[in-house]
Amino acid sequence: MNCPFCAFEGSPRTLHAHLGGEHPEAIRFEDRGERWFYALDCPICGDGYEREIKPRGRDPGFVKEFSAQIRLVAFDMLVNHLMGEHEDLEIPEDSDAPDEEPSTEVPVAGPAPAWLAEARRAKQENGN
Repeated sequence: MNCPFCAFEGSPRTLHAHLGGEHPEAIRFEDRGERWFYALDCPICGDGYEREIKPRGRDPGFVKEFSAQIRLVAFDMLVNHLMGEHEDLEIPEDSDAPDEEPSTEVPVAGPAPAWLAEARRAKQENGN
């Protein structure tokens, strides 16, 4: 997969690690009184994703202490979005997939991640 922020290419797993290490500024943290949120926008299509950070205001140092881990959660959502909505981003042949013959069976996908379901619902509501 290609990084949506730079020329990096790698498997979904290595892209996730790359995003966390090289593009932490893509994740926004917002303090709204007693509640904290993290947010990001897809740099390709502009779809946004926002979630409340728990344990909310109960621990004022929580966001600072765990910001790197929170960013990784957000980047996981972004990688899932990229694979679901921007499947034209190529996965290189040296990806984390095992070296074996491709299966002729059609894989059964589980439920869509929350990011993807919300993006699809928003697109339908906006007539896109």
